[in-house]
Amino acid sequence: MKNKYSKNILILGIASVSVALLTTIVSLVIYHNSGDIYLDRSRPGYLPDESEVENEPESNYTFSSSGPINEEVLNDYIDHYQQVLDYIDDLDSPFAETPLTNKSLGIPDIPDSQEKQ
Repeated sequence: MKNKYSKNILILGIASVSVALLTTIVSLVIYHNSGDIYLDRSRPGYLPDESEVENEPESNYTFSSSGPINEEVLNDYIDHYQQVLDYIDDLDSPFAETPLTNKSLGIPDIPDSQEKQ
C-alpha cells in the first residue's frame, strides 16, 4: 500500500536537489567571473614557479634550536628581531590597510600574464 504523500516527497526531493545544483552553479559562475578563482593558493597556476621564487634570508631567519648560546648568537638574534620591530614601527597604524598588503603577508605578486586568464 502506497502512502498518499509519497508523490509529494518525490517532488520535494527532486526540487531540493535542483535548487542545490542551481545555487552551486550560480556561485561557481560568480566565483569565476569575479576573478577570485585566480587567488586560490591551492591552484597550481597561481603558485610561483621555482625560478620566480625569491629567497630573502632576512625574512626567513630562524633561531637555531640547538647549538651554543653565546653573546654572538644572541646579538645576531636581537639584530634580526630589531629589523622586524622597526618594520612594525614604520607602519602607519595597526588597523590601516598596510599590514594586509601582499608584501607584508609574504604573498608574491601575480604576474600580469596570470592575473586574468
